[in-house]
Amino acid sequence: MDAPRDPIEEGSTDSADLYDIATWERRSWLDKLSGGIYTATRRLGQAFVVVLALAILAVQFALTGLAAIGDPIIGAFVLMSVVPAFGLAAYIWYADVTTSEPLSLLVGTFLLGVLFAGFAGIVNTGASLALNQLPIAPAVTMLAFFYLVVAPVEELVKWLAIRLYAFRSDRFDAVIDGAVYGAMAGLGFATIENAIYITQGITETATIGSQQIATAGQTAAARLLAGPGHVIYSAFAGYYLGLAKFNRENAGPIVVKGLLIAGFIHATYNSLVTYLSDIIQFAGLSIGPGVAFLGFVAVYDGVFGYLLYRKISRYRNAYRQVDMGTSVTFENDRVGRERADFEESTDGVGDFETSQAASERRRADRERVGDAPAEADSDRDGPDSDDRTESELAESQRPDRNSPESWPAEDESK
Repeated sequence: MDAPRDPIEEGSTDSADLYDIATWERRSWLDKLSGGIYTATRRLGQAFVVVLALAILAVQFALTGLAAIGDPIIGAFVLMSVVPAFGLAAYIWYADVTTSEPLSLLVGTFLLGVLFAGFAGIVNTGASLALNQLPIAPAVTMLAFFYLVVAPVEELVKWLAIRLYAFRSDRFDAVIDGAVYGAMAGLGFATIENAIYITQGITETATIGSQQIATAGQTAAARLLAGPGHVIYSAFAGYYLGLAKFNRENAGPIVVKGLLIAGFIHATYNSLVTYLSDIIQFAGLSIGPGVAFLGFVAVYDGVFGYLLYRKISRYRNAYRQVDMGTSVTFENDRVGRERADFEESTDGVGDFETSQAASERRRADRERVGDAPAEADSDRDGPDSDDRTESELAESQRPDRNSPESWPAEDESK
């Protein structure tokens, strides 16, 4: 949809100078100064957010034992915990049928996902303390915490990791790019979250040495299954952010829809995992907690991973159908020309036709309504028609391929 214009601009000619009346551009020194201040303020705002996130990350290193990831063994456990999430993000990147995304944007989005996780940690901690003071049932408090705080906040900061950097780039040039960068933001968030859980488990272990390593390994195994969820959630939100970029007139509702989908899937996962043992007991099933957790995560992530796969596949199929990935030349390629000139519609009638088909169709229409050109009728009935051979008559009645819009008349001099 075109941008709205002032009535003066609508009714004026292109040569009218409407500067500072109904239009604006950078002409004077004040215009340039205003533009420079706006640009600097926006960039400073972005820099402030990044610096604040770095400060929060530094505090987390100091207070949560994140420095322990410098240990080669602990670092290996952290990397192991994000292998499935990395594999899923890599598949989403591979599934992008448009131009490949630059490594700088992918890495930048990943790092912002790592940094902005600190914002979610602060908000979640404060909201948890506030909700625990309310005189309501613990189960209700926990569900409200998941659906109203944890999931919306975490999906919003991952969305921000896309919106602040990659979204502004010209290389973000397709809807599916949003899913790719969303997956990278989710991977970054999962990486730092897993690192915090693993290192916190180590600091809470009384003994050192092999016991700490065993604890880290157990936590890493649990986080191994939780990581792909973050990639799936933020890939959904990112996809709709991409859709919003190319539908500016409805960008707001589209972004909200993506965040609602991601937040609901996220909150439902947290709620079911938290009360999984109670659900199993209520159902009367004799399943061990570890097996139940493994089976639940596999099924849950499998279902929503498949839905994400279907969404990406629909985009891939539509992209291939419109043949946007190839270059077509209409001047020297007869096959390509006829393919472009004719496209069969649902009712069997071509939306576009070759010149020969167009001429034949027009001739049939005119003969059906009795509106054939008088020149053609007189030529067929005239005395000269008896002196012509059948081949000459056929040649004279053949439509001119070079003039598909005209009806060829008989040449009397022939």
